[in-house]
Amino acid sequence: MVGVLTVDLYFLEGGSLKDKRKILNSLKTRLRQTFNIAISEIDYHDKWQRSQLGISTVSTDSQHIEQTFSKIMEFFYRDARLEVMGQEKTIY
Repeated sequence: MVGVLTVDLYFLEGGSLKDKRKILNSLKTRLRQTFNIAISEIDYHDKWQRSQLGISTVSTDSQHIEQTFSKIMEFFYRDARLEVMGQEKTIY
């Protein structure tokens, strides 16, 4: 099974694309190391306050994918530098 999570983010800090990239690179590195996932920015590349991330993981158990996505969302909600604007998850 493959799980796909799409997360829309709004950045509260920074004022440039450079600041956004710095925050995103930090987030992506920590998420990859913690959850063993694939992650990439898939939209809002030219907006310094917005980002849409695509996250995927593979497992034989859909419950494991759900738990992983829940932990990832908790990770985003705890980060004071950003606000979660929306999320969508799909399991194939």
